[in-house]
Amino acid sequence: MMCAPASSANAAERLPDGVYHCEVYLLGQFLSLGDITIKGDIYTGPTYFPMPQQGYNYQIEANGEISWLGPLGGFSSGGNSVSLTQVTSLDPADASFDIIMRQPHGAFTASTCTIR
Repeated sequence: MMCAPASSANAAERLPDGVYHCEVYLLGQFLSLGDITIKGDIYTGPTYFPMPQQGYNYQIEANGEISWLGPLGGFSSGGNSVSLTQVTSLDPADASFDIIMRQPHGAFTASTCTIR
């Protein structure tokens, strides 16, 4: 799955506020990995249920890469780690980013998170 990076992302840019639904295509079907909520430069989640959670900062680097400055649920627990998060669109109508996660056994999984 190849997506062009956001062409003009810089550290001052932010993702549009909203709820981003994250999915991975695995074994012929889309599996939900929860929702990440963005408000300003703060994110919460991913979650499966709308419950209040602690917010953490994030920032977008000049190359469109997102640096999460806190935990990222199952993407960063249980031996998993976030290898890369890349903005694919900053357009408020279809904002999105891809999260590349490395699993404990070394395999990589790509998840796409799209604004609802």
